[in-house]
Amino acid sequence: MTATTAQVAVPAAPGVDRARLIPGLAQVAVGAYALWAFGLGTRTQHSAEAAVGMALNPNAPGALGMQHFPAAPVAIVFSALCIVCGLVRAFVPIGLTGRRWLTVGYVASFIIAFLVWASAGTSALGGVSLPGVLNNTLIVSVPLILGAMCGIICERSGVVNVAIEGQFLFGAFSSAMAATMSGSVWIGLIVGALSGALLGSLLAVLANRYHIEQVVLGVVLNLFALGLTTFLYDKLLSPKAAEFNQPPVFQAIRIPGLASIPVVGDVLFDQNVLFYLTFVILAVVQVALFRTRWGLRTRAVGEHPKAADTVGIKVLGTRYRNVIMAGLISGLGGVWLTIGQVGSFTTNMSAGKGFIALAALIVGRWSPVGALGAALLFGFAGGLNNALAPLGTPIPGQFLSMAPYLATVFVVASLGGIVRAPAAENQPYIKG
Repeated sequence: MTATTAQVAVPAAPGVDRARLIPGLAQVAVGAYALWAFGLGTRTQHSAEAAVGMALNPNAPGALGMQHFPAAPVAIVFSALCIVCGLVRAFVPIGLTGRRWLTVGYVASFIIAFLVWASAGTSALGGVSLPGVLNNTLIVSVPLILGAMCGIICERSGVVNVAIEGQFLFGAFSSAMAATMSGSVWIGLIVGALSGALLGSLLAVLANRYHIEQVVLGVVLNLFALGLTTFLYDKLLSPKAAEFNQPPVFQAIRIPGLASIPVVGDVLFDQNVLFYLTFVILAVVQVALFRTRWGLRTRAVGEHPKAADTVGIKVLGTRYRNVIMAGLISGLGGVWLTIGQVGSFTTNMSAGKGFIALAALIVGRWSPVGALGAALLFGFAGGLNNALAPLGTPIPGQFLSMAPYLATVFVVASLGGIVRAPAAENQPYIKG
């Protein structure tokens, strides 16, 4: 065999798996910062004890008392766990399930280290209330979960819904007005959900029939919703608040037995009907999307619409139905903001929650359960201000207010190029 005809096998140089390396090193860097700031910082080193409350209502009969433990060692251990999780993520080849659990462990360790640092030396101020932090997290997370479910249904169908923010505003405005005029929270809920579906119908028609670029369309619909609700608020709701903007609110429904579970009972099982409905919707979407014929057809339309059309699936009909149905869900997110919590409508009260919901579905990889985890993470960041304001932490209040948006940017940026959207999203389907 001559040199010119010989086939010489040259082993390929091992490549760097950027999908593992970059997120892993980012986690190591954040863990190292946590070790320096939380474990070795002056707040934990000078304060021997951390104080954590274990009951939402510490004066209730049988409520657990405040727990005290050494601040610095606990913060150091959990910060070190963050670094270990990052190193494993970067350099150890593990499967998808392993990476998910690793991420859960990393986030939990970072949050515990942070809360220990925040509660160091605060016994006289009542310490950090763990149920209070969980309650704030869930309250902030509810509209994010509903918005993410809306976005998942739309994008799995091939339609990008950037108008979730506007659907929140429409739902919040109309539910407050309808509940005030009727005196019924149920009428407010129905009208708020239908208002979200109305904006969803507009999105469906303009995107599917007239083929308008979907991201631009979503931004325009958001501006339309903001302008219209602000105008009507200034002309109607504000000057005549007693007639149009003082709605009743949903009252908490305590579930006997479950609400008595220590630490989490009051948080999970003493909430209003919208709270429970949110998690019912989450479960239904998860099961329906991956275990039913409707879910199979929806995913087919979002991935390969021409192939779906070939086997008899009505692509445009599926997209119309799903986008309008998803609008009902995001309308409920607006209902939560008014008659679910505050009891009145104010201009731009959604405050970017629709965009954070979009980030949650991206981080959750277009899966309802994954979006739930991302929404809880962003909800924790959003509830920090209320939880830490009484403790005198050195973090400025303005920074705490920015926390959910900073967390959104950091997490989405760290996943850039790793997650994959449905193949046919933002692509109008033209039959034939």
